[in-house]
Amino acid sequence: MRLVLASNNARKLAELQAMLGARPVDLVTQGSLGIAEAEEPHHTFIENALAKARHAALACGSAAIADDSGLCVDALGGAPGVVSAHYAGAVAAQGDREATRRVQDAANNARLLQALQGVADRRGHFISTLVAVRHAQDPEPLVAVGRWPGEILLAPRGSGGFGYDPLMFIPEQGLSVAEMDAPLKNAHSHRARAMAQMLGLLRDVWRL
Repeated sequence: MRLVLASNNARKLAELQAMLGARPVDLVTQGSLGIAEAEEPHHTFIENALAKARHAALACGSAAIADDSGLCVDALGGAPGVVSAHYAGAVAAQGDREATRRVQDAANNARLLQALQGVADRRGHFISTLVAVRHAQDPEPLVAVGRWPGEILLAPRGSGGFGYDPLMFIPEQGLSVAEMDAPLKNAHSHRARAMAQMLGLLRDVWRL
């Protein structure tokens, strides 16, 4: 079946495709279908994910899946939370989407470090909330949530990944997320944990 990803993030698409493996699902981005991104006005990950999934399903007339994810830091009351992608405020466009994203990531990381200056409790977690709908009015959306706990570093480490990956240290691995290769990250990440739940729901509820 075709499943439209309510995102234009190429790295997020690659991560989810790798997790789907050989399952009979054709995952395509909404951008490849000419679908604009949905508004995300809500204060919770689940509300935003549901809004994005319904928006994509309505525009494409088929099943859709959305991921709303971010970083929650204990000492900051859960911030950056749902505004993780633009924690530092939106930056000026850099010519192409990926270049803009890199500048935005750097600004967000800098603001996070500033917010945690002098703070001893640096615990936090990545969270991924996945919502899948069969159609825009689906009364029974599938919902899966994955959390990946760690600690916020004093300075960035590693050159891989994106977003806050260089600042998130995972004690069990002894690495920042940006120091992990893709297979290791995909095996343990918040998105991997949410996707493991979602795959079970797709199998048991949608019979995929």
